[in-house]
Amino acid sequence: MKILFTFRPPRTWQDQLSTAFPEETFSYYKSIEEAEDLAEAEVIVTFGEDLTKEHIDHCPKLKWIMVASAGMEKMPFQSIQQRGILVTNARGIHKIPMAEFTVGYMLNHVKRFPEFLDLQEQRTWNKRLSIGELAGKHLLMLGTGAIGTEIARLAKAFRMKTTGVNRSGHENAYFDRIYTMDKLSTLLPQADFIVSILPSTEETRHLLKKEDFEAMKETAAFINIGRGDLLEEEVLMEALKNNEIAHAYLDVFVEEPLPDNHPLWSQENVTITPHISSVTSEYVPRALRIFMNNLEIYKENGTDYENKVDPQKGY
Repeated sequence: MKILFTFRPPRTWQDQLSTAFPEETFSYYKSIEEAEDLAEAEVIVTFGEDLTKEHIDHCPKLKWIMVASAGMEKMPFQSIQQRGILVTNARGIHKIPMAEFTVGYMLNHVKRFPEFLDLQEQRTWNKRLSIGELAGKHLLMLGTGAIGTEIARLAKAFRMKTTGVNRSGHENAYFDRIYTMDKLSTLLPQADFIVSILPSTEETRHLLKKEDFEAMKETAAFINIGRGDLLEEEVLMEALKNNEIAHAYLDVFVEEPLPDNHPLWSQENVTITPHISSVTSEYVPRALRIFMNNLEIYKENGTDYENKVDPQKGY
């Protein structure tokens, strides 16, 4: 079996794969364009942003695509579905770093760490800054999957109230209440932190509108670690300029990298990070563990794959 990677895992993991599956042939490339033996691949392991319809058409033997990330919006699902190609991804491996990242933002917000750093640079001893707590604050999670659940679990450790919204309204142990998406507008005015981990789909694109930000508390913080097209950036800019919310913590944007002339860079009540909320030294090892587990199932002609993706839904 020819297994082709469009990225190069660390050498230790390449050795582990060869040891665990000595009968298989592994090829590793820095990009899919370098893959001279692409047409021979039965399995492709990718981060999901490089595969095109043309690549799929060029792979007559292709039966399985492992996406070593959770983002699927750039995958050529129509071609994949027509061919009946199996797709799995690394959904769930982001939950630890993204949950820690979110809690870090929330602590940063109530404890006002950036302002104390500014005071340190000024050599100013100021004990009059109003400092809050996470305890008793209301967290509203847009999305209650693996990442949202881990964020809610940590929030509960800080004695926060947790509310979630999702498509079905199904319950979850770490949320006090979960509602369907159509109840969002009634929940926004109650939240101290609004956190989105939603993917980019037809249903979520521009989900948050002008009236939603108007409905939020003036003291609320908005955290987006999902996808940038959850809203139109002009709408967010207007809300920030009008002080309709206190602060926006943004890790994702419509255009990435964020252009250096974008007005968000100079907005005082915005914190910008370069789409790194899921970054961790454990990222590739966790993704490859899922792949190795699924490869065992694939070799045995099984069906109980971890993180199997529905090409029709795109997730």
